[in-house]
Amino acid sequence: MKPCFGYIRVSTQKQGEGVSLEAQRDAITAFASRHNLSITEWFEEKETAAKSGRPVFSRMLKLLERGRARGLIIHKIDRSARNLKDWAIISDLSDAGIDVYFATESLDFRSRGGRLTADIQAVIAADYIRNLREETLKGMNGRLKQGLYPFRAPIGYRDNGRGKEKTICPVNGPQVRQVLELYASGAHSMRSLQAEAERLGLRSHTGRPLTLHGIEATLANPFYAGIIEIKRTGARFDGIHQPLITLSTFRRIQAIRSGRAGKKVTKHNHTYRGLIRCGHCDRVLSPELQKGHVYYRCHTIGCPTKTIREDWFDYFVQMRLADFEISEGDAERLVSDFKTWIGQRDLAAERQALDLQIGRATARMDRLTDLLVDSIIDADTYHQRKREMALEIAKLREDRTKLEENDRSTDDVNKFFELMKNLVQLHRLAKRDEKRQLVEICFSNRTLCEAKLDLEPYNWLQEIKNRLSVSNGDPQRDTFRTIADILKKFEHV
Repeated sequence: MKPCFGYIRVSTQKQGEGVSLEAQRDAITAFASRHNLSITEWFEEKETAAKSGRPVFSRMLKLLERGRARGLIIHKIDRSARNLKDWAIISDLSDAGIDVYFATESLDFRSRGGRLTADIQAVIAADYIRNLREETLKGMNGRLKQGLYPFRAPIGYRDNGRGKEKTICPVNGPQVRQVLELYASGAHSMRSLQAEAERLGLRSHTGRPLTLHGIEATLANPFYAGIIEIKRTGARFDGIHQPLITLSTFRRIQAIRSGRAGKKVTKHNHTYRGLIRCGHCDRVLSPELQKGHVYYRCHTIGCPTKTIREDWFDYFVQMRLADFEISEGDAERLVSDFKTWIGQRDLAAERQALDLQIGRATARMDRLTDLLVDSIIDADTYHQRKREMALEIAKLREDRTKLEENDRSTDDVNKFFELMKNLVQLHRLAKRDEKRQLVEICFSNRTLCEAKLDLEPYNWLQEIKNRLSVSNGDPQRDTFRTIADILKKFEHV
């Protein structure tokens, strides 16, 4: 009996769990019995044949070249190859003296007529898979243009079936949001963020803790901000799914990622790392843990700036915040002025201005294609700029939507000024990341000059204090526009 290999294949893992493999095996076994052939080894493949390079198929070819078998039995032609490259390899086997059989097709592969018939069927199979791919891509593009993501939901979302939007997972969704916001605070390296993700219990699709690569992929995925991106083509679509974070937060994450030269490891994730600068040499003070206390010091040789302990810095921050706390009466007055300002806003003019910005940004994106076609920019530059412009347009549209919602509700305004009444207590009770965020929001310059600490407030904080010193007068548009912008920064503090 002639020794032969038996090769069976299904296109998907799901199909492989059914009867297709067994049906192919039975047909090949029956064919071998009728033609006095012996199956010495089986090769099962659960991969698509649309592309060449199937691992089991390649291993089988190498064994045939070494003379481990004298023949090859395949269920049918479209099981052997649906791309012409693999079909050419099978044809070469016959030329090398290896007999090729097809269990369900009465073809004599050794004759000219049989080879011609098989070649024609292989071409038809290749055309079929090519057309199937085009139709599949057409269907996917249709879903994408509708704002639907036709692939597996990323971590934090769950699938709801074909043609339906992804929804936030009640378990992993809040965990992913917290991980993204932690990184946006600027207080974490990749490794410390990985540790935080594990502490929160965030797991991958396989149920394992996220790797550094998984953390990196999560941070880079605009899906969490409501944008669908196809990495292979660089195409972007507005998703209809509910975002986990705002576009502002996503852009801040990307700014932090691009601003780091490499993957940094932070052994001690100190609260104010990178926030305090030396007033003499303008270098960032480096945190050091000594005898149970964290010290921030300048390492410039000969610099007269002294060190400052972290708990002392906390004390000075709270003293400075106390200067900007407001009373109950002040809060009521500011809320009233804010409502007056909202009523005086020319929303139509603001909408028109945003629409013009959106139109200009869209026109710039359209011109990118011409630059690529004219070879003025390369493909990498094209995709990078397109990504940046898509984010810009999405942010402008987000601002446009918020404008229609009249920016902020009265509850948000009341909450903001309630926080302004208790800034010191807010800092004292805050967690480490929240303390850092509060200091970043309130103080633009944080310098230590010799033994003197200077905390300069942002304009919005000073303007609130200045307003309270004015007994009467119309609300200042710029002051309250700034406060409206700063409200979203207090959402997570």
